[in-house]
Amino acid sequence: MRQLMGLRKIARVVLVSAVVMLAANPSWADEVVNQRIQALEEELLDLKESMEVQKEAVRSIETNTVGIKNTSLGGYGELNWANFDGEKKDEFDTQRFIIFLGHKFSDRTRLMSEIEFEHAQVKGGESGGEVAMEQAYIEHSLNNNLDMRAGLQIIPIGITNEYHEPPVFYGMERNNIETKIIPSTWRELGFQLKGKTIGGLEYFGGISTTPDASKFTNPEKGAFKGMRVSGKQVVANDMGYYAGFNFKGIPGLKYGGTVWTGNTAQDGQGKGANEELLKDVNATLTIWDLHAQYDANDWKLTALYAAGTLGDTEIINASAGLAAGSNDAAPEKFSGYYLEAGYKGLNLGGYNVQPFARYADYDMQQEVAPGFAINTANADTVITYGVSMYLEKDVVLKLDHQDFDFNGANDSINIGINRKAWRQIGRAH
Repeated sequence: MRQLMGLRKIARVVLVSAVVMLAANPSWADEVVNQRIQALEEELLDLKESMEVQKEAVRSIETNTVGIKNTSLGGYGELNWANFDGEKKDEFDTQRFIIFLGHKFSDRTRLMSEIEFEHAQVKGGESGGEVAMEQAYIEHSLNNNLDMRAGLQIIPIGITNEYHEPPVFYGMERNNIETKIIPSTWRELGFQLKGKTIGGLEYFGGISTTPDASKFTNPEKGAFKGMRVSGKQVVANDMGYYAGFNFKGIPGLKYGGTVWTGNTAQDGQGKGANEELLKDVNATLTIWDLHAQYDANDWKLTALYAAGTLGDTEIINASAGLAAGSNDAAPEKFSGYYLEAGYKGLNLGGYNVQPFARYADYDMQQEVAPGFAINTANADTVITYGVSMYLEKDVVLKLDHQDFDFNGANDSINIGINRKAWRQIGRAH
């Protein structure tokens, strides 16, 4: 800016000099005067071009500075060690590393995105590691109480699915219900409207892509977890629909629920084995939850119940190559619940130490199609207890023990170091 002001002063001096010279010698025939006038005109043109360059540079600096200040960088990571009581191998794992990038285009329009790295590396296309876009959507405020989202986004069901940063939840692993019944993290491409009222009611509804029934293999890791599509070239012949609410009108208390439903057959054009068997089939998946959480007065108390149904499972089983009598059958019904209590008021040596306990009960094959068997290993009761020691607000050291009632080989002592970071570039967030 100082350079720009100096150039303007020089231009004024040049103009005044030209006027004085013309007044002193009014003869237009004087060749020397004409040459000087021409030289001054050239200097003025050069100064004008220089001033325009300076103005553009100032505009660019101002624009880029605003852009940087409105860009947010964040993320979280999980480093976990599991020591199993039985013959199952112990494991130390860089489980997740997430990078978040957001940008505020204006007071009304924002970009949200997350890239996820799992298990430290992906090499040669082999399984065991993953690099994936976890979220990528545009959010636009239609007014002060109503927002619209479009893109790859987390389905707003349960508690952990949307808010899955490790410092937020207790235990090294996410709870058993929001991994086996609600397949956290469950994300789909779609559109959502989200609003709120003065009394503390938040409501939402949307349309999204659906899981792919042709990708089903077995329910070992989750009732329909293997059917997720995660935004990659998703077949969209059929779409899903959802709606839900959360009430936050009482300080410290949140309760709500969500229901999602959609046809997962995709008219036999899915991306799994024998997908053509699902043509003209209504493999409708419906899942819903009710949840409540109280987080105040040094206590964090949580309760959640989730259940679902899946249609045309005989054809899904055939698509997966499962013969009659198989106990890997797709579930017609599945459900689970958990209760959790954590105490936040304990401080030891300057650290906030939060002991917790959780009781979870799930059944991933509550019912199957006639002629197929139920694998009893797909249902269990799990008691988890431990402590979360917060080294900083967003850095937590976790220690817990999991005790499975039926699948005793999964009993384990777990240690994890989890962190979350967030910074708005140009100023602290």
